[in-house]
Amino acid sequence: MSKGQIYTRRGDDGTCALFGGSRVPKDDIRVECFGTFDEANSSIGVLRSRLPIDHPWQPRLHEIQYEMMNMMSRLATPNDCPKENTNPLPVEGAKHAEEWMDEIEAKMATVTDTFLLPGGSEISALCHLVRTQFRRAERRLVTLHRREPVDDSILRYTNRLSDLFFKMAREELADQNLPEEKWKKFQYKRPAKKDS
Repeated sequence: MSKGQIYTRRGDDGTCALFGGSRVPKDDIRVECFGTFDEANSSIGVLRSRLPIDHPWQPRLHEIQYEMMNMMSRLATPNDCPKENTNPLPVEGAKHAEEWMDEIEAKMATVTDTFLLPGGSEISALCHLVRTQFRRAERRLVTLHRREPVDDSILRYTNRLSDLFFKMAREELADQNLPEEKWKKFQYKRPAKKDS
């Protein structure tokens, strides 16, 4: 392979390399996990490209993208590999997402108790797209976690990120004075209390 050449031909047999050198099928659950994070990260890149360079979301979205790269490298590292050379875990990720959501809630005039149709504006729709990709990433994480434990910080952060992008979609519509298209009210049933 010459300098600057991206193809290696080693994946032509349907496998890819993990950190540490082992090879697995390209549809291995670990590859599915970091591949879904890659999709979400790319969608965040599209979202950022649609925002003004001085938009207040830009630095925080950049930070999320950076942490996504760290998380993907962690997910691409089998549990039996040494961790001394791996990238950091998002130990403060869930906390930072919660703080951002609290800021959004504080400025919103209404609290929604209704399922919303994704859309309303291009930015809001992109936030919903990222939200659903993080939900899929979470489903893949849970499958991997059953086979090989995933660090709790990654599980927590991924769960918060899907909630965060839902809040961001609502904030965008409020900022643009656009209506939310509602479907129906939440009807989650709380489990009945057990007799003591």
